[in-house]
Amino acid sequence: MLATLGLLGDAPVCTDVTSKPWVMETGARVVDAPFHARGNVATAGGCMAAHYLAAWTIARGAGVEAARAVIDYVALVGEKAETVARVMGVVTPFLAVGVE
Repeated sequence: MLATLGLLGDAPVCTDVTSKPWVMETGARVVDAPFHARGNVATAGGCMAAHYLAAWTIARGAGVEAARAVIDYVALVGEKAETVARVMGVVTPFLAVGVE
């Protein structure tokens, strides 16, 4: 949908394995990564996509600590610290200004 709307430009796209062929048909450049963001557009693929997109969005709007708290809340019992570290480790590099 983002490619069809012309919102991707030349930005790489992350998607799940099942959707990858359809995304590639749009002409988007699919990369083997869990998450990518440029400007106000982010893509993610796989079972953690919702966590990555939510954390990135919350961190941008309400701050990193708010994002960490939300991810901690939804993480599985016994895996909270690991989940927060994984999710924030993936999205934090894309929170810096000018990240390509």
